[in-house]
Amino acid sequence: MSESQSFLDIWLNEAYGIVSDYFIFAGSAFLLFYFILKKPMWFRKVQKKLPKVNDYGRDILYSLITVTIFATAGLLIAFVWRPYTNLYNDIDQYGMAYYLFTWVWMFFLHDTYFYWMHRLMHQPVLFKHVHLVHHKSTNPSPWTAYAFHPFEAVAEVGILPLIAFTLPVHFPALGFFFLFQIIYNVYGHLGFELYPKGFNKHWLGRWVNTSVAHNLHHKGFRGNYGLYFLFWDRLMGTLRSDYDSTFDETTAKETEIKKQEVLA
Repeated sequence: MSESQSFLDIWLNEAYGIVSDYFIFAGSAFLLFYFILKKPMWFRKVQKKLPKVNDYGRDILYSLITVTIFATAGLLIAFVWRPYTNLYNDIDQYGMAYYLFTWVWMFFLHDTYFYWMHRLMHQPVLFKHVHLVHHKSTNPSPWTAYAFHPFEAVAEVGILPLIAFTLPVHFPALGFFFLFQIIYNVYGHLGFELYPKGFNKHWLGRWVNTSVAHNLHHKGFRGNYGLYFLFWDRLMGTLRSDYDSTFDETTAKETEIKKQEVLA
């Protein structure tokens, strides 16, 4: 087997893995909430309408393009540039305490990177020619999670080399971290709120990004730029003023339904 053929095989395996994760998690969430649980969970739908079929098709198409870009970046880091990275395989090399610290590090680094990159994407020129692809879904679905313009996909995956070339990170942990990133990204675009009533005002929950928060970003095009957290949005004054009221409204109906069930 030639070196180029081997490289292609590795790339195809990498792409297959990312595509599989994307379709498993986005597809499962879509089947579960848009078909199986649509009626009982409808009171938790942020926007009380469904996206159009064309929206699903467009999002899937762009997501497949994004996956090829992500696979290429993963291949470069894992195989081509691996000797120059700070990735390691043996947890004992730095110990369990450091291993756990790197998870916290990756979350905050990625959230910070995403927030500022995302705000940059909302500058008029970049928004019109790049980020608008993602914002064509004003009422997002799980398929919107990876629906990026190719240039934005490159910017999105820029967090991978940033992690790999800074602090030492356990290589398998990096893979699990990006798997979690897919899951939380799907939740952020789900269109249904899963966190309980009052979570947005809880001492911990008020710092956590929610499906409501990101849905409002897609609907209104401004504010709520965070990924996992709301730290930067609160610090920089970019948390939308309608966030708390929308979260309360979206989750309050759960109480009303329970009251009706008791009275019945």
